[in-house]
Amino acid sequence: MNRLARIAVVVIASAALPAPLLQAEAVPPASSGPSATAPYTVVETGRSYSRLQDAVDAIGDAHGTIRFASMRFADCAVQSKGEVTYQAANPGQSILDGVACEDKAALVLRGRSAHVDGMVFANIHVGDKNGAGIRLEHGNLTVTQSWFRDSEQGLLTGDDSLGTIIIDKSTFSRLGTCEGSGCAHSIYVGNYGTLTVTRTRFEAGTGGHYLKSRASGIAVADCSFDDSAGRGTNYMIDLADGATGRIVGNWFVQGRDKENYSAFIAVAAEHRNHTSQGLLVEANDARFAPGIDRKSAFVADWSDDPVKLGANALGPGLVRYEKR
Repeated sequence: MNRLARIAVVVIASAALPAPLLQAEAVPPASSGPSATAPYTVVETGRSYSRLQDAVDAIGDAHGTIRFASMRFADCAVQSKGEVTYQAANPGQSILDGVACEDKAALVLRGRSAHVDGMVFANIHVGDKNGAGIRLEHGNLTVTQSWFRDSEQGLLTGDDSLGTIIIDKSTFSRLGTCEGSGCAHSIYVGNYGTLTVTRTRFEAGTGGHYLKSRASGIAVADCSFDDSAGRGTNYMIDLADGATGRIVGNWFVQGRDKENYSAFIAVAAEHRNHTSQGLLVEANDARFAPGIDRKSAFVADWSDDPVKLGANALGPGLVRYEKR
């Protein structure tokens, strides 16, 4: 399958997600005990719960899977230990909507690891303008086939230099803001070990960057960054502290309404805390949305390290590389 065909698969998959939201049911009354009809089921024990926090606490420091019914939930949870999988019974039909724990996120994660599969995170807003679908404070995280939309941030993390984050086949829509003390972004990863994002769509940002990362290792492959309907956005990818790894096989379109249109990809724009030596950027397709006539750098580099630029298909007005 060629690169454009792969991108089309991601776009079609993300466009199909909204339909189940119209069929979402009201959340049942909360209770603290297990129930045969409650919407959260711990797969390993078969016990069900009416509150997400009770299901998380039932797993504790062990390994377990919580299966979500197909409905909209006004609920959130904090995972402080263990290894928990949060799994929609039907991908795209389990929505954590509008509720943030600790004034942070629908899921606040600081256990050993978490895996989020098929979930939707929507309408998360908090006082400091950092409301996220997921706040990852510690540990490893894998996100698959999930949708983050209409919030201040999709994923926001703390620092864990030994941790790994993997995001695959997911969508980030209408996220980001610069209304707080700083900007929020579709994805904002702190000083993590590695961040891998594959087969994922970013679209219609509402401020900040689409993907901002301070991880020392980065891989972004076979993704689409569609800024044509963006509002007040900045870079598509911001490797703020520098990084090694690869950015390959992606599709980028920069829209008209930008706070900063000077670059698509920024390397070490804030600090040089990580080497960027050997960072590979190749086989990408980048251009402006139709009707836009301006100049911008495809890669802007503040690192002073030898970044590797292979062959990339660049539209009119794009400068291949700028040293800044």
